[in-house]
Amino acid sequence: MSESGGNAGGRSRGGSGSGRGKGGPRDASRRNAQGRERNRSTQKSFTENAPAQRTRRADPARLVAFEVLRAVAAEDAYANLVLPSRIRHHGLDKRDAGFATELSYGALRGQGTYDAVLARCVDRPLDQLDPAILDALRIGAHQLLAMRVPAHAALDQTVGLARAVIGAGPSALINAVLRKVTAHTLDEWLELLVAGESDETKIASIRYAHPEWIVRAMRQSLVAHGRSATEINDLLEADNAAPVVNLVALPGLGSLDEALENGATPGELVEGSALSSGGDLGRLASVRDGSTRVQDVGSQLVARAMAAVDLGPRPAGAGAADEAWLDLCAGPGGKAALLGALANEQGATLLANEPAPHRAKLVSQALSAVPKDIWQVRTGDGREVGTEQPEAFDRVLVDVPCSGLGALRRRPESRWRRTPKDLADLGPLQRALLKSALDAVRPGGVVAYVTCSPHPAETTAVVSDVLRKRDDLELLDAGAALDSVSLTGNLGAGHDSTAQLWPHIHQTDAMFLALIRKKA
Repeated sequence: MSESGGNAGGRSRGGSGSGRGKGGPRDASRRNAQGRERNRSTQKSFTENAPAQRTRRADPARLVAFEVLRAVAAEDAYANLVLPSRIRHHGLDKRDAGFATELSYGALRGQGTYDAVLARCVDRPLDQLDPAILDALRIGAHQLLAMRVPAHAALDQTVGLARAVIGAGPSALINAVLRKVTAHTLDEWLELLVAGESDETKIASIRYAHPEWIVRAMRQSLVAHGRSATEINDLLEADNAAPVVNLVALPGLGSLDEALENGATPGELVEGSALSSGGDLGRLASVRDGSTRVQDVGSQLVARAMAAVDLGPRPAGAGAADEAWLDLCAGPGGKAALLGALANEQGATLLANEPAPHRAKLVSQALSAVPKDIWQVRTGDGREVGTEQPEAFDRVLVDVPCSGLGALRRRPESRWRRTPKDLADLGPLQRALLKSALDAVRPGGVVAYVTCSPHPAETTAVVSDVLRKRDDLELLDAGAALDSVSLTGNLGAGHDSTAQLWPHIHQTDAMFLALIRKKA
């Protein structure tokens, strides 16, 4: 992250006051414009102890971050959806947009750790603070503890933000609290916070800003997918790293040339991918026309793996060549677009199903770069497709609604919203959608069960439960399938015929894949 804070902190401290009256030179009179005598002995230069002399306006980049945190807290908004619109609204340039992005995401990711620090600096429980004040404190704490922003700039600008959007009274509290935060570095605070604590889960929760239940869940997930529980700290740390933007050129339709000319680098895991250098990707013509898309490499790999499975000879009465594909949970359309392009190359067609009408429109928009005769969008309940169109499809992708624990680095607010109850609530829906997908695939066809979560309750347990109740299904080697479509040929993601990608190993979201063939 560039030192945007230096630029922001160096801006004029509007409203700090020069002490100059309207009627002449500074020392011409001891009375100000209102006729009151000035007390020269109490006039001070700017110091950390004088919040009233700080800037009285909100720096636009910090204002964007504050508005994002407020929308997330008050409206249950998603930061990745709110942030771009606020950046455009305030007209931030590339440098300030980068600063606002790091400040927004960083404050959200580190919320648990920053709250633990702030609790040591505030004389009341944090839940008794006005939520807007707490968000401003989190923004200040992230600048002071985790960004290359000089302390005076972080204090000055955060207090100025508070004066402009919250009020003068709260700004004094924010100034006092943040000055206490500056007493220690982040490493020093962490040592203080975990001093005397023996519970490794609690220690990891504080150090890596994850709720304790997620720390336990991730440790369990590592073991369930054949990895060592000792990797937990590396996994949590990877969740806190700012993710690189991944691009995909739709096969046969898009090109990465323009992106590469503008600083992107070729992806190392999958064909047709690139890593973006940042900036406004909307300026690229290939992104605007939809032939190049932003999509995590993990999503690219699982979609390509399903499309690449050799289905072998078609059973008698199954119709013509491999021709009908189904994306059962298609919204908002990223995987559907890639599948549509792959289907176009292989002479197949794609039906994309999405229950929510507004998301179904997003799916249609995502597919707009794919020839129109290749795809259709169905708006309806995916649980009904298996009954309405039994054994009608050769390949089915069922990317089920899940907790999203595998994408915490991209959705920083999710870790503080999700609860263990979400896993229990989603389980019946995940099983029903997988059953529908298996009913919809023809004998000899394949179903790809996908989640953006490594939790066994959403991955291996769902697959095992469904397979246990039927004798017409078999698991294919999902790890080998991923290797076959990867550039490395050796991802090491397979375990017990399923596959799990990891942020700390593959630099992808934690995507799970099971490939299930219906026996011919």
